Amino acid sequence: MKIETIRHSLAHILAAAVQELYPGTKFGIGPAIENGFYYDFDLSKSVAPEDLPKIEKKMKEIIRQNIVFKKKIITKSEAKKIFKNQPYKLELLTELPQEAKVKKRTKFSSPSLAKQPIFVYESGKFIDLCLGPHLKSTKEINPDAFKLTKIAGAYWRGSEKNLMLTRIYGIAFQTKKELQNHFSKEAEAEKRDHRILGQKLDLFHIDENIGPGLILWHPKGALLKKIIMDYALDEYLKNGYQLVDTPHIAKLNLWKVSGHTDFYKENMMPPIHMAEIGKEEKDDYQIKPMNCPFHIAIYKTKIRSYKNLPLRYTEMGTVYRYEKSGTLHGLVRVRQISQDDAHIFCTPEQLSDELVSALKLTFKILKTFGFKELNVYLSTQPEKYVGNPKIWKKAENSLRYALEKLNLKYEVDRGGGAFYGPKIDIKIKDALEREWQCTTIQVDFNLPERFDVNYINKKGEKQRSIMIHRALLGSLERFIGVLLEYYSGALPFWLSSEQIWIIPVGSKHEKYAREVSKKISEISGKFGQIRNVIKDENETVSRKIREGEIQKIPYLLVVGDKELETKSVRIRKRGEGDIGLMKLNKFLAKIK
Repeated sequence: MKIETIRHSLAHILAAAVQELYPGTKFGIGPAIENGFYYDFDLSKSVAPEDLPKIEKKMKEIIRQNIVFKKKIITKSEAKKIFKNQPYKLELLTELPQEAKVKKRTKFSSPSLAKQPIFVYESGKFIDLCLGPHLKSTKEINPDAFKLTKIAGAYWRGSEKNLMLTRIYGIAFQTKKELQNHFSKEAEAEKRDHRILGQKLDLFHIDENIGPGLILWHPKGALLKKIIMDYALDEYLKNGYQLVDTPHIAKLNLWKVSGHTDFYKENMMPPIHMAEIGKEEKDDYQIKPMNCPFHIAIYKTKIRSYKNLPLRYTEMGTVYRYEKSGTLHGLVRVRQISQDDAHIFCTPEQLSDELVSALKLTFKILKTFGFKELNVYLSTQPEKYVGNPKIWKKAENSLRYALEKLNLKYEVDRGGGAFYGPKIDIKIKDALEREWQCTTIQVDFNLPERFDVNYINKKGEKQRSIMIHRALLGSLERFIGVLLEYYSGALPFWLSSEQIWIIPVGSKHEKYAREVSKKISEISGKFGQIRNVIKDENETVSRKIREGEIQKIPYLLVVGDKELETKSVRIRKRGEGDIGLMKLNKFLAKIK
């Protein structure tokens, strides 16, 4: 028995309960989803979260009646009679094909059904337009293994032009223990929520007056972002990349040539109509959703020889994408995206080595950040794409070769590629076993074709360059959100914006605190100078310590009479508490 079948069946039981409790309800759709199910309703009266226990109770009553799920095949005209008072079902019926064959006769079928078979399921008094599958009966559902969780608004069929329906969500598992485990994970996820941590640690916020999906980085957050960018860029430059910097907008025609206006339009911000600003301006402009065409333009400023390749450009570029308001979520889904973007131009002979090199660098960098479980996917040709299928197959094979050369386990994500090429996606698995998309490495034979990107080969002839797109951290906003949740805000020492707080007991100890601070600042390690702050505000030591623990500062150093006299520091280490007195020189050696 598949859990998806249980969840789909519970969606029907939810609808049956609502039908009994709220007569006259109009029904939308009710699928199974990850961890649960939902159903959309057009209700005659509003339903609030406090009504969920009542609906849940009614569902359990129906389940205990051992209701059978009966599948029937009827004609479209019969279906229209059954759903005559259900406008949403009638709308779905109009889109079903007029002619089809019944593969298997049932006791419900008749000769006339060969023309118009419609599938419906009965569960007690409720009947729904549905392909199934469903359970045999409700006795297969554990009434203690599901729970209704929330109410939300949802436009019919996801279109803002349609009526807003009431969506009721539920979660469901096969056993009560699985349900309890889910709630435990959710509680832990709430503790780790990067939006809450971002506010608590004073890293960032989103101001609705400025706009949804646009991040305002506070000093500590901006410094964290810079630490990550500096480390990544340093690694890229050491590995043969060259730094470039490009504008935030370009003429709209550039994006027509690249194919973005045809294949990516719904993800792009609206064009800027320059003629509305000044009469002399004839071209419309587009805020960039990607950096690729700009890097191509830099490549094309010179005639390139095979001797110049591979050529690797990298940019900490900012791109802008239109994400619907309902999908925006803290740092992990935003409209302004900072990327550790790079494009590699190479020959066909160099392609495999470049892909292997990019993968090796990816794993080195992600492991430096402490990520251990990484899931790898090969994302293949999507439904909408540019180029010809033979070139796509060649690109997919080159990615597959690189993965297999490094003996990497991977799954195939069919149809998950970008419109211009297949890709390798690397997802980080966090402490709650959730996957987060970060790294992407893409082979592109199409943009070089569209922009006529070439090099001179060994025979002195023009040959088409191959282009690799790669972002190893991906969106820095998402990456920081994932980092915060992965570490529950307690970032590794090298990533902490404030690594050490020095807390003088009284004003007479401030001079020694400055001496300690100076000596700490003189230490420079692999990731730069040690960042420390003297906490000399007019507050109690205990309050400063408490605040330091809330801020998840790795080390709190308290200095008073004894510490001054013995040239020591009293150390509080994050996660361990007071670890005692230590000579300053010994502490400095430990930190270094």
